[in-house]
Amino acid sequence: MKPRHSSSNARLSRAIFHALSPVLLLSACSGKPDNFFPGYIEADYVRLAAPVGGALVKLHVERGAQVSRNDPAFMLESDEERAAVWEASSRVARAEAQLNDLRKGKRPDEVAAVAAQLEQARAAQALSAASLAREKQLASARFVSPSRIDEAQAALDRDAARVRELQAQLRVAKLGARSDEIAAAQQELQAAQAQLAQVNWRLEQKTQRIPVDAEVADVLYREGELVPVGSPVVSLLAPQYLKARFFVPETMVGKLFLGQEVNLRCDGCGAPIAAKLSFIAREAQYTSPLIYSKENRATLVFLIEARPASKDAARLHPGQPLEVRLGTVERFGP
Repeated sequence: MKPRHSSSNARLSRAIFHALSPVLLLSACSGKPDNFFPGYIEADYVRLAAPVGGALVKLHVERGAQVSRNDPAFMLESDEERAAVWEASSRVARAEAQLNDLRKGKRPDEVAAVAAQLEQARAAQALSAASLAREKQLASARFVSPSRIDEAQAALDRDAARVRELQAQLRVAKLGARSDEIAAAQQELQAAQAQLAQVNWRLEQKTQRIPVDAEVADVLYREGELVPVGSPVVSLLAPQYLKARFFVPETMVGKLFLGQEVNLRCDGCGAPIAAKLSFIAREAQYTSPLIYSKENRATLVFLIEARPASKDAARLHPGQPLEVRLGTVERFGP
């Protein structure tokens, strides 16, 4: 799941901005260096939801717990999806059986029956050939009329045609179905397999896992409640999605660049925390109602965001006030 801003975060940002605006204006008149700015910590929360709906049957996490990637998060009821998987699996098995049957040709006993008929036809053909030879001998001795030869020849031709017919039937019996029928059966199988993949996917979506190492910021549903499609169940706070937000005057924004290093200082944080600028607003957050001039454009301030390293972000908390110092990161220790 991708991190998203919540409406509460937006309201918090506006409230903090209005609270900090007088501080920004007064800071120029104080004795503090002009590269110090008040700010606060904000988080992009990861809201974990399922693309399918259902009753929440198992919740594996609690608010405030530390969780790791791929840990189980929650499970929705899945009786309907399991039944759909069974039905789709049966359709795949039936389509596979039909395709295999078309490829095999006729059953062995049916092939054997055609082969037996072919042997009978060959025997009849041999008998007809022998009768024709006898009739020719008798006709040459003038014991029978020449018409008997014609009758014997016709009988031989008939039996020979019967043999050819049964030979063709035997070849067909050993072949599978026509190519068009086999292609249609293959398409039916692919459609059944696609349906099975779809219902399997829906079943898998009933169980959601933690996407990133994080802290469980909130649990929005409890076991037994009905969760609508796409509704977040768990809100996660990942260290890499924490950021410092502060405002600089119009005279300072042109000197900043993405990737610039800054120091973050907060109560109880110990040593300053290194961070890098990740966002510089293109538009002013506050403008004077008067026409811009040298006297009033100092009231323009621009939103700046800086992200600390994940290992240092664990020391910070959303909404926590801090002080941002621009410039080179200070070094501490030996």
